[in-house]
Amino acid sequence: MEKVRLKEIVISQQTLQYKEILIDREISKNLDSYIKTPFIIIISGIRRTGKSTLLYQIKQKYPGYYLNFDDERLVEFKLEDFQMLDEIFLEVYGEKKYYYFDEMQNISGWERFVRRIHDEGKKVFITGSNASMLSRELGTHLTGRYLAITLYPFSFKEFLDFKNIKFENNDFYLTAGKIKLKKYFEEYLITGGFPEYLKTKNTEYLKTLYENILYRDIIVRYKLTNEKALKELVYIAANNISNDISFNSIKKTLQLGSSTTVKDYFDFFENSYLIFLINKFYFSLKKQTYSSKKLYIIDTALAINLGFRISKDIGRLLENLIFIELRRRRKEIYYYSDKRECDFVIKNGTKITEVFQSCYELNEDNKKREIEGLLEAMTKFRLKEGIILTLDQKEDIIMDKKKIKIIPVWEYLLSK
Repeated sequence: MEKVRLKEIVISQQTLQYKEILIDREISKNLDSYIKTPFIIIISGIRRTGKSTLLYQIKQKYPGYYLNFDDERLVEFKLEDFQMLDEIFLEVYGEKKYYYFDEMQNISGWERFVRRIHDEGKKVFITGSNASMLSRELGTHLTGRYLAITLYPFSFKEFLDFKNIKFENNDFYLTAGKIKLKKYFEEYLITGGFPEYLKTKNTEYLKTLYENILYRDIIVRYKLTNEKALKELVYIAANNISNDISFNSIKKTLQLGSSTTVKDYFDFFENSYLIFLINKFYFSLKKQTYSSKKLYIIDTALAINLGFRISKDIGRLLENLIFIELRRRRKEIYYYSDKRECDFVIKNGTKITEVFQSCYELNEDNKKREIEGLLEAMTKFRLKEGIILTLDQKEDIIMDKKKIKIIPVWEYLLSK
């Protein structure tokens, strides 16, 4: 790549002004501790969750060099151009300690340059939108040198911050406070947490986001040709959030050659952070691998835009939202199914330490089923406490010397 052209791009990117509404992400509370570590900081996640904005906020506090590789003008940038880039940084901005790179996985071999400048004592922040490529490259060349952080769409607390809604812990107990939090949670359940969508409420934005993921992160990156099957797979996924799925049955529906192809497609979508699958819990790893899966989508508004019908079952949308929150909290998540079912069981180390049921509203038709499913999982894993998350019900139940806490989901989301 020509040095003059690269220099123009570097300077033009430095002068870009961020027009997004900036809020403090929960993840940024640990910013100073990240800065103090000797590690490269990798921020990954689905497109348009605010990774670049977060990088900009960090750069405001700790000035340094910046380049966004998700720029069509950098299509000719190669591994050997990194040395020239470093020279341009030094010539234009003088010597700095901090390096900030957006969507760096677009450049083959990037990890070698990052390792070199890290070993020279520089602090490096990187964003990326593909879990597989990042993990493969990091594992090969940067083992023990990095700290990985996943950025999700806004949490409920971030959603309230975005809307400039203040709350206090007393709101959990006061009637007016509970009504306020319930109202905003019901909005959050439908609108999700993509920052730009929350500003415009334009569904075309979500459509464009999905198409960017489909074409740029899936079809182009993995050199796929069956666009029709991929789109149908996403539609099936959107209509089956929180349901069991079978690779074999999807293979037949889409008329694909093998269930392995279906698995590969799901892997590609999972690597792009669009779709997630969780296993039924077994102590046997082999049984887990071949068990049926449950499916979730990164954001509730995106799920609706991709085909999920709210009228069909808003309870499934709630379960999807709870799953993403558990992921945000870095939980290792499975589901339990035997005589009865429990939506989420959380593994910590070698043990199951938490169990959750999701139920939009407990009533005469479902209360017995939900409680018995939770109790069976609690008994199986020898737990004394389990949680049922609902829209607005709150109660403690003691059964068989076990405690079941029924909690409004918005209270759980706001109390960490």
